[in-house]
Amino acid sequence: MNAVLLAVILMLILALLRVHVVIALFIGALAGGLSAGLGLDGTMLAFELGLGDGAKIALSYGLLGAFAMAVAHAGLPEVLASQLIRRTTSTKTASRTALIKYSLLGGILLMAIFSQNLIPVHIAFIPILIPPLIPVFNQLHLDRRVVASILTFGLVTTYMFIPLGFGSVFLNDILLGNIAKAGLDVSGLNVMHAMAIPATGMLVGLVIAVGFSYSAPRNYPQTEAAAPNHAPPVSKKNLIVSVVAVLVTFGTQLLLNSLGYEADALLLGALLGLSVFLFTGTLKLRQADNAFSEGMKMMAIIGFTMISAQGFASVMNATGHIESLVSAANTLVAGNKALAALAMLIVGLIVTLGIGSSFSTLPIISTIYVPLAASLGFSPLATVAIIGTAGALGDAGSPASDSTLGPTSGLNVDGHHDHIRDSVIPTFLHFNLPLLAAGWIAAMVL
Repeated sequence: MNAVLLAVILMLILALLRVHVVIALFIGALAGGLSAGLGLDGTMLAFELGLGDGAKIALSYGLLGAFAMAVAHAGLPEVLASQLIRRTTSTKTASRTALIKYSLLGGILLMAIFSQNLIPVHIAFIPILIPPLIPVFNQLHLDRRVVASILTFGLVTTYMFIPLGFGSVFLNDILLGNIAKAGLDVSGLNVMHAMAIPATGMLVGLVIAVGFSYSAPRNYPQTEAAAPNHAPPVSKKNLIVSVVAVLVTFGTQLLLNSLGYEADALLLGALLGLSVFLFTGTLKLRQADNAFSEGMKMMAIIGFTMISAQGFASVMNATGHIESLVSAANTLVAGNKALAALAMLIVGLIVTLGIGSSFSTLPIISTIYVPLAASLGFSPLATVAIIGTAGALGDAGSPASDSTLGPTSGLNVDGHHDHIRDSVIPTFLHFNLPLLAAGWIAAMVL
């Protein structure tokens, strides 16, 4: 059996059996490496090499967590939650309740979208913004799976379609960059044009989740962690400083990216955003250490999972079985373009489900898919759509993805939102299946 396929299937089974995802990733990597003939020593060395590649991830998440804690220190999430609680408590009519419900969901969607570009904190905003809103969700009898779907949609669709912030990294640096390295001329290609149909597939999945699958009321046990709270008044100074910090964080990225810097602009942006809070006195020096520590704690599980996923990816690369998986798929379709496009997308889904990061999948598959797509007669635009979709497939719905780990970190604050059953499975069904269909359509028509 193909080692990559074995490793991914085993990892997913263990995760479904509630084995912690870090352990599931390690066992899956071990099984894949041994079945590929790497031996115990070779597998462990490959895994450890991948862990080293996750060092920047850990630092980025720590700084993002600290920045999010500084924003929370300003009191804005609590004030928002307090206002919403008062409105939902005083609301008597069904139409008014529905208006508040969908306005709340729309606000969460906007925040998820902006977290990838305008306010580039990625998933760090979720454990800050969502827990204070749990009492509101409970009073509205809102199914938290719809919130998980909205958050995942905003996190994934934004970077795979809009070339700003994290989207610029995914679309310009990784997608087009690796395709160009593989020998395809991408000059003059409009990456948004290539990814428009796949992004539409994601939108269809969101509409189904919000309008049909999880529209029915759902009751959750009321716990102390989900009890309504009353936020203290927030000063105008704190509000102004928060806005300035966000603008500095965003502006730093825009400036460095426009100047062509290769350094991680997100790291520097988060650091400068924190500095704004420190220099204005909104975050005292004695509170800064606590903010950083709390931010690290908040993001620790996610960070360790992502680092473990890097180790998993390293072992999968070392097996050499990703190439054989693609070759087997190509042999199976026997030159049929429609079947070949479907096979390439499914292989991308399998790889990303295991790795948990579409950003890590693209460099792996690009070198194989570019010549394969050219030999089958796909246009450059269709090739970009296939590879971009193949990378994004599996980000939603992977137990190891920050796009599912992030929503769980906020929604499970009271212990009533299961990571696999309430985040992973719903997002897999509602996003991967429409994205798979939309990616195939893009490959056929572009």
